[in-house]
Amino acid sequence: MEKLSLPKSRIKILLLENIHKSAVDLLKRNGYANIESIPGALEPEDLKARLKNVHILGIRSRTRLTKDILSAGEKLLTVGCFCIGTNQVDLRCAKRMGVPVFNAPYSNTRSVAELVIAEIIMLFRGIPQRSWGAHEGAWDKTVKGAKEIRGKTLGIVGYGHIGSQLSVMAEAMGMQVRFHDIVEKLAIGNAKPCVSLDELLAVSDVVTLHVPETPQTKNMITAAKLKKMNKGSFLINASRGTVVEIDSLADALKSGHIAGAAVDVFPKEPADGNEKFKSPLQGLRNVILTPHIGGSTEEAQANIGGEVAEKLVKYSDNGSTLGAVNFVEVALPIQENTTRFMHIHRDVPGVMSKISEVFARRKINIAGQYLRTDGEIGYVVTDVTGRVQVGMGIRKELAAIDGTVRTRFLYEAPAT
Repeated sequence: MEKLSLPKSRIKILLLENIHKSAVDLLKRNGYANIESIPGALEPEDLKARLKNVHILGIRSRTRLTKDILSAGEKLLTVGCFCIGTNQVDLRCAKRMGVPVFNAPYSNTRSVAELVIAEIIMLFRGIPQRSWGAHEGAWDKTVKGAKEIRGKTLGIVGYGHIGSQLSVMAEAMGMQVRFHDIVEKLAIGNAKPCVSLDELLAVSDVVTLHVPETPQTKNMITAAKLKKMNKGSFLINASRGTVVEIDSLADALKSGHIAGAAVDVFPKEPADGNEKFKSPLQGLRNVILTPHIGGSTEEAQANIGGEVAEKLVKYSDNGSTLGAVNFVEVALPIQENTTRFMHIHRDVPGVMSKISEVFARRKINIAGQYLRTDGEIGYVVTDVTGRVQVGMGIRKELAAIDGTVRTRFLYEAPAT
């Protein structure tokens, strides 16, 4: 009996941008051996050419998957973003093509939180200025401006996975923690919420930002907001570069109203290591500048590699879309002695009845079925019992249903 699902040996996987080997190891352990890994990003035309024969694509933040590029992926089944964000992907286009996109939203949480803790300590101790001075031959042993973080108030904007973990770490070091989030969150430990961003800015000795990039967070920290911060306080941005008006921050630092800052993300970042980085914050001795490395630790990249690769395997093997950022979430437990198929279609009436008819006419029983729709796309996973024979024309008839985007057999019931 010929297998109906595309054999794993024929599934071509392309991994770009030096994705951690933990991803490759997990894919190979699950039977995927046709893997090509490339250290950097590809030029758009090169990527389009390669995508024609790729079934699973793995990228990080430098690769841009526009509608034009995605459209070249004639065989593309799914995309894995081996990073936190997915802004580099045209998610709606991918969804309309029937291509779920997965990421790793929490795997670098600890790494970001640790960097922020280190930056808080360095800012309060005046380390950036003293380090710069020592490089130039100065020997500044004065205690002026050097303070412990114990007893100081940390204001966290965005109390999600990173913000809440940072809260625990800061409190363990003796800091008072206040936080603000647009969604009501349960406080951890002795942290206390602020009813508004303005309240948080007014009570904090150091403010750290951990919000996503949305229209609501764009330029959240303006010149007016910086003026609401206490004179001599610090600002840390390890979220997204668009959250802070960077020129306004430079002005506040130069005037002395803001005593120092640590910035890991910028409105415009180099596409690669060959492009020169430019920022109005350069040359300010009370600023720590890092090249978007908040989550760039070996441990975080290993975690991300494993997490995203596992989601890709589950989707390819059994149709699970749990964790997809652009797709309805569907998962059915694997059932013994069944054949499973997936069907992605435009969310129009009558599709489910037509799918059922395909099997009913062949006297094939549906053992389990799960459908989710979002008003635009519908996705159904169906398990059937009985022998599904090659030549029955099931695949062809399912694909012919009006509104079908993609259909695929995932695995077959073993022969009895």
